[in-house]
Amino acid sequence: MLSEPLAATDPELQHCYSNVRQRTLELIKGFSVEDMMLQSMPDASPTKWHLAHTSWFFETFILKPHAVNYRVFNDSYEYLFNSYYDSVGERHPRPNRGLLSRPSLDDILAYRHHVDTAMQALLSRPSAGAVADIAVIGLHHEMQHQELMLTDIKHALAQNPVAMSCPALNPRDTLLQETHNPPAQNAPHYLPPFTTFAEGIYKIGAQSAGFSYDCERPSHRVFCEAFALANRPVNNAEWLGFVRDGGYRDPSLWLSDGWSRCQAERWHAPLYWQEHNGSWYELRLDGYHPLELNAPVCHISYYEADAFARWSGCRLPTEFELEVASSDSTIEGNFADSGHWHPRPSDDSKTLQQLYGDVWEWSSSSYSPYPGFNPEQGALGEYNGKFMANQYVLRGGSCATALAQMRPSYRNFFYPHQRWQFSGLRLAQ
Repeated sequence: MLSEPLAATDPELQHCYSNVRQRTLELIKGFSVEDMMLQSMPDASPTKWHLAHTSWFFETFILKPHAVNYRVFNDSYEYLFNSYYDSVGERHPRPNRGLLSRPSLDDILAYRHHVDTAMQALLSRPSAGAVADIAVIGLHHEMQHQELMLTDIKHALAQNPVAMSCPALNPRDTLLQETHNPPAQNAPHYLPPFTTFAEGIYKIGAQSAGFSYDCERPSHRVFCEAFALANRPVNNAEWLGFVRDGGYRDPSLWLSDGWSRCQAERWHAPLYWQEHNGSWYELRLDGYHPLELNAPVCHISYYEADAFARWSGCRLPTEFELEVASSDSTIEGNFADSGHWHPRPSDDSKTLQQLYGDVWEWSSSSYSPYPGFNPEQGALGEYNGKFMANQYVLRGGSCATALAQMRPSYRNFFYPHQRWQFSGLRLAQ
């Protein structure tokens, strides 16, 4: 896997292409054919679909318009594996991706090989510079789908009965072993150390050097009042205090839409938490484990994060505050590259930690265009800009994010009710 940010100026773009594409295939080694067909909800996609769609991207945006004498693998794939690009044409309904038993997995893997052969030939030519920028977008796009493959398969496997739900990814015999969770910290009476930041005018957004998505641009100035950020994300012990204190039963803590969602879907704890004989467990990609109290809480919605912040007497940070805090920090942490795929424990350090990796951190900022936003031209302009409504920004990456994707300006975005990503929170004051 790449360990450095990928850019179009990379002289080894052909090598980078091979690495990213091979990484996708490595992720499926523990999956069965049946696993890869599952679609557990409309927000998620089958692994098999991810394998095909990422190849469709290179075929549609690079090979068809730029590769001389390129032979399309299968004409029907343009319809089957388009995601949301209306300017490309019609597409198979997203909620029905799990109903596609055909093409087979073997057909999809053959499709990937076909596309890879043509891409390698194109990238090896002296004229490859003409497609380098699109190729880099395609590789970052594929790394995003690698993350989705992990989160989507986790949600699918969670639908199995508890005794059957241990995935074949680094499996361990840990299903609901007897344990006891010690008393949880009560957040209104305990808060981690905070780091303060002076008020000022800060530069926000992607700088000119290196890769970035259009939604991270242009760089611009933002005034921030003085603020403080918790030195670590909220952990499971503190969240357990919220649960035991009736946080999921107190409407005064919740936004109206959030309370309605909490009641309708009967939320009582983060997604993948299970209570068994008085103790709490959580599902990881290697089975159910006793709740690790010092690890960052994850798989929570914006609504839950906002309710917890209010319960603790704090607030959610803005995306600008999170970017200010992370801009001077080394980009290192627990990313997908580690193969751990679960948040690692924190401590009460006197300095900021885990600003990158482990869990995406919800912000209070709506996903909106920056002043002077200029979307990519053509169909790629649909990649980010058309989703700038009714969603919130998350920052910092997670244990399922590729290290090569991370930079201080990277903006992720989800609807406020969504929980299946590795999403957590950091308190602000």
